[in-house]
Amino acid sequence: MNLARSSFYYKAKAKSSDEVKLEADLIDRIEAICLEFPRYGYRRVTHQLKHEGWQVNHKKVLRLMRESDLLCRVKRKKVVTTNSNHRFPRYPNLIKGIVINRLNQVWIADITYIRIKTGFVYLAAILDAYSRRVIGYAISRRIDAMLTLEALRVAIAKRKPGPGVIHHSDQGVQYASTEYVDELKRHGFEISMAKVGNPYENAMMESFFKTLKYEEVYLWEYETYKDVIERLPNFLDDVYNHKRLHSALSYLAPDEFEEMVLMQQSKEVPSQTLLTLPVQSEGCSPGLIRSYNLERENSFLMLF
Repeated sequence: MNLARSSFYYKAKAKSSDEVKLEADLIDRIEAICLEFPRYGYRRVTHQLKHEGWQVNHKKVLRLMRESDLLCRVKRKKVVTTNSNHRFPRYPNLIKGIVINRLNQVWIADITYIRIKTGFVYLAAILDAYSRRVIGYAISRRIDAMLTLEALRVAIAKRKPGPGVIHHSDQGVQYASTEYVDELKRHGFEISMAKVGNPYENAMMESFFKTLKYEEVYLWEYETYKDVIERLPNFLDDVYNHKRLHSALSYLAPDEFEEMVLMQQSKEVPSQTLLTLPVQSEGCSPGLIRSYNLERENSFLMLF
């Protein structure tokens, strides 16, 4: 038998009552996180626990989630909603290969649908590509230029951007229409569009809509238009923007990430020392995240 003597005589140490209680408390907290964020995998759960002060590594979280049957089972489905068969002008892709390193540098826009009992409800959304924050959205029974225009006007009213912001979308008729393009030009936007049939050129929006569908829409039985307009804004504003951790933002929520960026800018830190995220983000600077977290903790302690 090729077995070491130490392995043959090894006996696992029994856990103390304190260790058993601590693990039970940890499982309870993991279950609570999975209940609030049903599509969180073990990595995001681990980072959420660390945000809350738990000293735990991802291997233990993975084991506990597997034992408790809390791991996500993801179904993949491709949905096509873009009508690019029109005669409006088309614009080149301006964001391919560029580095996105500031807020209001690139806005990305797209439309998705939500099924209800009597048909479909449509959501037009705009994200800031740097922070992943939803900065404008509109909900309607009709998929037309007025839907996308409303989302754009909400975003402009909130952000008040200067000229030169790149607006990136697909080549759908709603974004290529005269009314929409005129609105963009009036506010000084540069217009960018993905190639027809290439979702990878608007991958960030595809990822956002996947999150929306799996973490909200598929988990709730939207039966009426009223259900959608009452519940969806809560997910977008209070959950996605304010609470949901993003791996591309070093596991910060978009609101928290923007707060960190604005805090650094107020200290007149050179822009190159901030976060430099390409379109397919490689994540945040660990030193900057640690600096931000330390300052946030100090601010919290000053309250007491």
